[in-house]
Amino acid sequence: MQISVVIITFNEQEEIGRCIDSLIGIADEILVVDSFSTDETESISKSKGARFIQHKFEGYIKQKNWAMDQASYDWILSLDADECISPNLFQSILQIKQLPKYDSYSMNRLNFYCNKAIKTCGWYPDKKIRLWNRNVGKWGGTDPHDKIVLQNTTITGHLNGDLWHYTYSTNEDMLKQVENFANIASKQLKKKSLWQLILKMIFSPAFNFIKHYLFHLGFIDGSNGLLICYHQCREVYLKYYRAIKLKLQSIY
Repeated sequence: MQISVVIITFNEQEEIGRCIDSLIGIADEILVVDSFSTDETESISKSKGARFIQHKFEGYIKQKNWAMDQASYDWILSLDADECISPNLFQSILQIKQLPKYDSYSMNRLNFYCNKAIKTCGWYPDKKIRLWNRNVGKWGGTDPHDKIVLQNTTITGHLNGDLWHYTYSTNEDMLKQVENFANIASKQLKKKSLWQLILKMIFSPAFNFIKHYLFHLGFIDGSNGLLICYHQCREVYLKYYRAIKLKLQSIY
């Protein structure tokens, strides 16, 4: 198994170095596909041995599929710049490189909020397929929540160890991401009927908060858990609210 690690970036100078460093020893190629960063992402990536390509961003799914097609090898390990491979996951990947039993592999993702690992709020195990043979799958789903879509006959193995995701260093980082994701999702949701959007806007945010704060034990993480569940609830509300506004604009 020869692995091309594929990372899409935009202004990731604070994150990309840690990400690339965690891959040394399992990656046969590190490919960074960048949407014209204005910071030091390019110089840091190249200094650490990555192949660096720039390509206009047209959405997460399109960008990741385009990036996958540029890889030198069929085995793809896809990471975001704010993710890195934990030591246990590193060893798991190293072992299967000798003799892979499956054409795709999932792994648990451990998300960090304000530098604290969060295993409540529905954030863990956050199982993701991130290592696969590109002949059996590609990126699909709905922006911004992309996922790997595999051929029906593909069997997926599971790797031990966590993918570490340093998702939000501060509360402000999560606020920005909520705004961004809500805007992207609203453009997809406006295709739904107006009444469906209204009902979703009324009931889905409260259901989302109760599910993650109570049933997924967000309250155990104190103020962090409360803020995470609130922001997730707010994102749900905003995406439907903005979809309704777009829908009404298109009608009138």
